[in-house]
Amino acid sequence: MRQLDVYKRGILAGRLTEESPKRYVFRYNDDYFSDSSKESVSLTLPKSQQVYESEYLFPFFTNLLPEGDNKQTVCTWFHLDENDYFGLLMFYAGKDIIGNVTVELVKDED
Repeated sequence: MRQLDVYKRGILAGRLTEESPKRYVFRYNDDYFSDSSKESVSLTLPKSQQVYESEYLFPFFTNLLPEGDNKQTVCTWFHLDENDYFGLLMFYAGKDIIGNVTVELVKDED
């Protein structure tokens, strides 16, 4: 199981989990979800629901990744699987990506 923390404008908004190659879950953080002043992460993941499930990586997150030649170059240089979108998103954890949403590797929860 692979996980990423999702931040909106630098504030922890939720967690994205790949439970299997055919099961993805995005869950809003309890504090973020209950704060009406906080915006949803995207229009396709509104705060009207706290947990989202999908058989594929949510398009919003896939759209944060490079495409075409840029994607191919990154995958070649860093030996990444072009079809592993979650793995690519993990590669960009902690890096500047498009928009006001960022992802971070989940820190140990001791």
